[in-house]
This record gives sequence, C-alpha cells and structure tokens, in this order.
Amino acid sequence: MRLRAKELKTRATDAGVSVEQLADAVTRDGLTGDKAVSAVNNWLGGKGHPKCTKSDIEAMATSIGCLSKDIAKFTTEVRNHRGSPKKAKLVADMIRGKSFEDANNMLAFSTKRAAVNIHKALKAATADAEQLGADPSNVFVSEVTVDRGQHIKRFRPKDRGRAHPILKRTSNITLSVQERS
Repeated sequence: MRLRAKELKTRATDAGVSVEQLADAVTRDGLTGDKAVSAVNNWLGGKGHPKCTKSDIEAMATSIGCLSKDIAKFTTEVRNHRGSPKKAKLVADMIRGKSFEDANNMLAFSTKRAAVNIHKALKAATADAEQLGADPSNVFVSEVTVDRGQHIKRFRPKDRGRAHPILKRTSNITLSVQERS
C-alpha cells in the first residue's frame, strides 16, 4: 500500500487538518516530534522517505475523516521476472488504465510469458484493496511500470577455445491499483 500524496493534500485542506495534526496522528516509535512533522511534509510532497506504513496511512485517514482506501493505492512488485523488460512492457501497456475485470480477462487469455506474473500481481494488489473495503467493480489499474532487473550471465563455447557471453535478461514489474472516485 502506498500513499497518494495529491489526494491526501486536498483532503487535508478540505478537512482543515494541519501538518502538525497529521504528525500527531502518525507518532510512533522512531517517528516523534520534528521527525514526524518532517515525514508528513515529505509524504505530502510525494517523497517516500521515511517509508509510509499501512498504520500511518490508516492513522492519517482517521484524522482527516475518510477511509484509508481513499488516500492509498495498492501496489505489488514482481522482482526478477524471467523475461526481458521490452517484452514485459508490451503486456503492461495493454492493461494500463483498464478496470480490474477487463485487465483480468486480457491477462488470462494472453499468450505472452509476462502475462502470468503480471496476472498474479494484479490479483494480489486487488486482494489488498478488498481487505480495506474497496469495491472490486470500481478498482482499476492506475500504474504499471517495468524496469530492468539483474542479468543472468552465461557463456557459449565457441571455436578455438573462445567463449561468447549470453545475457539472460530479467525485469522488475510494479503494479498499482486504486478505486475510482
């Protein structure tokens, strides 16, 4: 689960909640006083440091007077998917912005190798959203990114004792869903 900074900022100003009040709500071990105020300012600015936890999002949502699903997006990562990023991006572009039902059907019937792992990530992110009370018919794929992962290095024997390298590419896939407002 990740915080939607713009949504938090607009809801906090509408409710008349200050940064200090949000900082008091998220106070916990290791995050007190000025550190809490600095953290809330970072989160309102869209920065992810320190990491915003699920309990922080729930505490800020209750202090604003909304549900945590309203200020959060539900994110899942697939690390080191055994396929190149170029091929995985084809599948990611296919489902970006689609509703859960449409994306689920597209991935279930796709013949691409990356569709299997992206389908698992979609189900996991939607399950997280449902746990916090999001309506599955209102959930859509808000963000899908595919980044380069580690290379698996292999060598192919060639003539006269030489070896040619083979780079087997992997990719890191990040998928986020959120509920339509």
